[in-house]
Amino acid sequence: MGTRYPAMRALVPRFLAAAALGVQSLSAALPPAPLPPAPALLTPAPPAPAASPSGALWHPPLGYPLRVSAAYSLPDGPYRAGHRGIDLPAVEGLEVRTPATGTVSFVGTVVDRPLISVRVDDRTVLSLEPVTSELREGDRVVRGEAIGTVASGGHCLAACLHLGVRVDGAYVNPMRFLRARPVLLPW
Repeated sequence: MGTRYPAMRALVPRFLAAAALGVQSLSAALPPAPLPPAPALLTPAPPAPAASPSGALWHPPLGYPLRVSAAYSLPDGPYRAGHRGIDLPAVEGLEVRTPATGTVSFVGTVVDRPLISVRVDDRTVLSLEPVTSELREGDRVVRGEAIGTVASGGHCLAACLHLGVRVDGAYVNPMRFLRARPVLLPW
């Protein structure tokens, strides 16, 4: 061990003593190492330009804090199996608020679930399901406004609210509109 590893030389007697006492783990023979101070690696950045025309982040449809029970997953491209949105834990009858200002583009039932879609801008449409609503197509809604209640149907049944977002017709991860992008700082 020579002079290249003086710290190791100090630990050898502890390892030998631990072995003689039958200690099962060598880490038990080591003194606890102090943890270095954690650097602030992530700080919130300004929202991505795609968050909304005004640049503001979207409002969580069930309020704060935002809780996600199933994440967005599109592993092998747009035509394969995946989860094209996020699920938020919910119960039937819970009030749903619009995440962004826009115009209602669809209210109705698709297959076995009621849903509502809001066109946010020329490129972006958000859909919430299962949601029952008294709104009609063409109604203007404002970010955070109550637009309906959680119903049952679809893959959520009555245990979650599904939020899907399409930009230029392609599904994207809704979290990009709900959370600020982190910025990595240099060390």
